[in-house]
Amino acid sequence: MWFSEMDAASKYFCRHGQPAGGFTLLEVLVALVIVATALGASLRAVGSLTQNSETLRKATLASWAAENHLIQIRLQSTSPAYGVRRVACPQANLQLVCREEVLATPNVHFRRVEVRVYEDGESSRSLADLAYMVSDAR
Repeated sequence: MWFSEMDAASKYFCRHGQPAGGFTLLEVLVALVIVATALGASLRAVGSLTQNSETLRKATLASWAAENHLIQIRLQSTSPAYGVRRVACPQANLQLVCREEVLATPNVHFRRVEVRVYEDGESSRSLADLAYMVSDAR
């Protein structure tokens, strides 16, 4: 009997009579679950930021492409023809398509030019939309 009592006492005290330090296996597992959950949430947040960064990059490049296309129209010596046309307008390493639509306005001396920029092959959602009024008196 004395062996089991001594064995039970040694669980909680070291050799010098001091309480034993350290953590139980259950405490370590709970800490690991908490750390893993925090790391998982951090990775999800970083992934979301990366995706938002790429979307912002595409929108910025599309805006520049639309502005460049409108400037080209403005610098032409003739007014653009009414109707719709598509023009490739790549920016950086992104293949973009500009959809130009020239519309009549109530004032016969002006035309409204709308430019929508799409990613090449994707015409469901435009990345940028710009409109400009062009004078017929050139």
